[in-house]
Amino acid sequence: MIGRLRPGIVGGPNVRRFIIVVLTIAVLVMVFLPRTAHLVLQGIGQPFAEAVAIPLKGLASLDYAVREWWNHYVALQGIYERNRQLRQQIQILQGELNRYREQAQAAQRLAALLRFREHVPVPTVAARVIGRNASNWYQALILDKGQNDGVEKEMGVVTPAGIVGQIVKTTASTSIVLLITDPNLAVPAVIQRTRDEGLVQGIAHEQKVRMKYIPPLSAVKVGDMVVTSGLTGGFPRGLLIGEVLKVEKGPGDLFQTAWVVPSVDVQTLEEVLIILQARPQEVREMLETPLGSPGGMMTSP
Repeated sequence: MIGRLRPGIVGGPNVRRFIIVVLTIAVLVMVFLPRTAHLVLQGIGQPFAEAVAIPLKGLASLDYAVREWWNHYVALQGIYERNRQLRQQIQILQGELNRYREQAQAAQRLAALLRFREHVPVPTVAARVIGRNASNWYQALILDKGQNDGVEKEMGVVTPAGIVGQIVKTTASTSIVLLITDPNLAVPAVIQRTRDEGLVQGIAHEQKVRMKYIPPLSAVKVGDMVVTSGLTGGFPRGLLIGEVLKVEKGPGDLFQTAWVVPSVDVQTLEEVLIILQARPQEVREMLETPLGSPGGMMTSP
């Protein structure tokens, strides 16, 4: 059949003899003509070697690329871990820095309290604010000093900036101070420039106070400073209360009224001084004794 090779022709004796002859000639050439055989083999092997070298070079390049990628990956993993550790250290250092900053600010406030304490002519004790009243009934702070520290009712509470309020309740280790901005607290005061007296009282739901009962002919004006009179209330004379913001006097009013901005921001207080000298007992008894009675402020002739 045309196109089909017969097995006898391909694998017959003639083909085997031909292969044997060729191999014999090749061996003789290699033995007796080694230089020629080398040139022949070199001519045959060079194209073959170049053909084999192409995929080998490709594999070598691929291996190099893979190794480089792996090295970069390992290096990046190390950098990522190092960055994570550095971020943790930064967070720790930021926390420590914030703590040191808070301690520095607290130290500055306490130093200011101590300097102010040296100029207060009465004994005092430093206290820390540990609570704030959140209701609308009254404005007050809770302090970490109480009866065990000598704190009593009606003692004044101050800072270097001015007065804060007055102690209204005590326990063994804590006390409650009613703020100057509370309507239930009234402090005798005086206009520093004119020496006109009045009564400072808080205003509900506002961070201002008003000074009432200022004489009608007083020359009080905006910008005047208001200080404690020292007459009653547990405060020495001359402690700053605030600055006059506005002065009012209606047509039918007997007295002038001044609106005063407190010198102390009671919303940001952290440390205060408690004046360990309430209203003297003899003054308290004198004020509580009815007029005209024995031992009272006035007696009948």
